[in-house]
Parts: sequence; structure tokens; C-alpha cells
Amino acid sequence: MSVVAIPFRPYRSAGRPREARPPIADAVGRPAAPTLTITVDLAPGPVSPRVTRLLDLLGELAETGEGRLRPAAADRAPAVAEPAPPPAQPVDPRAVCILAGTRVVRQGGRAVRLTRIEYDLLLFLAQRPHRVFTRLQLLTGVWGYEHAVARTVDVHVRRLRAKLGADLPVVTTVYGVGYRLADDALVEIDQTR
Repeated sequence: MSVVAIPFRPYRSAGRPREARPPIADAVGRPAAPTLTITVDLAPGPVSPRVTRLLDLLGELAETGEGRLRPAAADRAPAVAEPAPPPAQPVDPRAVCILAGTRVVRQGGRAVRLTRIEYDLLLFLAQRPHRVFTRLQLLTGVWGYEHAVARTVDVHVRRLRAKLGADLPVVTTVYGVGYRLADDALVEIDQTR
């Protein structure tokens, strides 16, 4: 892609001049002309009409002399080749991966659509495997309050089980106590994505 540098022009509103600011100095101490640098990084694939209009406008500014267009590669260090990713492992269709950064849950190769509470409940239990929680503890830890009916937890656990598949035991009921993450649940939390 390319970088466009546009010289700064003070903005005047309602006849009032803008406050004078001290000039910015470059590395040697000489006054430098302030600029606005715009970097556009595009994802692979087709370019949307909005991005095309933006690129056309930036090109026009550069052509009229109001800006300078230069390749972005000039501003960056040479790219270091990244190592090839390891060969993809076959994905277990029962495995559940919680992408904590994006709040996405994947089971096998598909994304599972969960509500906010279902996601928070699954993450809460996955972060504390083997520990049994009462309904009241789950209301406090996941919902953040104790003022709901304890059976609310039962409804959300049932919905979570249905979305992840009845054949995959993710949440185990400990009769007379509450719930916990199943021992044989294949749940992984990915904090990086």
C-alpha cells in the first residue's frame, strides 16, 4: 500500500484565528513542517467501494501537490520471513476452543453462537476445572449478583449443553450441589485470540 503525507493547515472557525503553537522540531533541531501521515493497510481480497473512494481521494491530494504519495515499504524495515505454520492437526469434532480475546467459541471447525451469559458461564467453568459450584456461587461469579432465581442457572446450563451437543458432556451436574466442568470435556482457552 502507500503512505500519503499532507501538510498541516490551521483550521479557522468563525473568524477566530487558531492559537499559535510552537513549531515541531526534527531530529536535528530544525523546525519541521507538521504533516498528517495516513497509512492504509488492506486485507487480502477484493477492495470495497468505500476504500476505493478513499484511495482515489488520497491520490488526488497527492496529484494536486497538497500531499506526497510514497510507498509504505520505504518507511518500514524489510520484512522478516515468518516460519511456516506447523501442519494442521486434525480437529476433534468434540473439542471446544474458547477464544478469550474475541469472545468466540469454536467446536471442531465451526463457530458456536452463544449468548453473553452462556459464554461467561462456559469460560468461568473452564477456568476452574474440577471445582464444583453451587447455583448461588455461579450467580455471583457469572451474573455478578445473587438476586436472581437459582433455577436461572439450570436454564442456561441446559441451553449451553444443547448448543454444544448432547453427546459432548461439557458441564456435569453434581446432584444436590451444583455444576462443574466435565472431567472428559475437551475445552481449551486461547488467550491470544
